[in-house]
Amino acid sequence: MRALFIGGTIDNSEVDLDGQPPAQYPENAGGDTQRYRLFETGRRDGELAYAVYAAMEMADAEVERVTAEREYARRFSADETIRQ
Repeated sequence: MRALFIGGTIDNSEVDLDGQPPAQYPENAGGDTQRYRLFETGRRDGELAYAVYAAMEMADAEVERVTAEREYARRFSADETIRQ
């Protein structure tokens, strides 16, 4: 599964993740401050294809705009998109 980032210091970056995507990234930051929250996941044939993480300070409407602009669902041929 591919993790995709919107906003913050690693905007438009990607990393590979195994298993279920954590609710926040990094999952264990060593402090109380998390940098990214899970915003959306996309599935293809019932399997996770991608997870979109948004910077904590970003409004949902702005994350939705960027997600649509970058066309993650089309790029990963996702047949199901789930907002968190």
